[in-house]
Amino acid sequence: MALLHMALTETPPPAGATTDVALVAALRRREARAFDELYRRYHVRLWRFLVRLGGTHVAEDLFQDTWLAVAKHAANLKDDTDFAAWIFTIARNRFLSHRRWAFVDRVRREWFGKEPSMAVVEPERAAVARQETVRLEHALETLAPIHREVLLLVVVEGLTTEQVGKILDLQNEAVRKRLSRARAALAERLEERP
Repeated sequence: MALLHMALTETPPPAGATTDVALVAALRRREARAFDELYRRYHVRLWRFLVRLGGTHVAEDLFQDTWLAVAKHAANLKDDTDFAAWIFTIARNRFLSHRRWAFVDRVRREWFGKEPSMAVVEPERAAVARQETVRLEHALETLAPIHREVLLLVVVEGLTTEQVGKILDLQNEAVRKRLSRARAALAERLEERP
């Protein structure tokens, strides 16, 4: 019962404890003790947040990804970084990215998978599936080439952003931005009336 209470409530740092601002400065200097202390302060809250957003299975991966991002980008923090806001922003962005990828995977399975067997699917459903496929292909054709190519490489071909970055001679962040814009443009086209 005490563990459950601890997991559901915030425990402020003890009086005289190092402030988050001081820990961020130490984290920027790559001091392991700062990372350990920030992890101790925020891991329960972060875990709880991620579980409530996406469930335990999703939270497991996102939790690790978030802390890896903290370790990777710690040296780039500014002196006045609000650590709590920063780490929860990372976690939220990881969750939103996960949701987008889950949607893309579902679309890929539905629209880019094998054509449904006509013997198993009723003619009406087969016709609707074909119409949706044609609609998607038309929407893809209307995209700018830079958006179409990144969608096809990632969604259809299943390449990672690192692989696509090498292909397009772009940094990973530029690939992610382009992919985000491409998804938005495709969604906009698909919302238009056929």
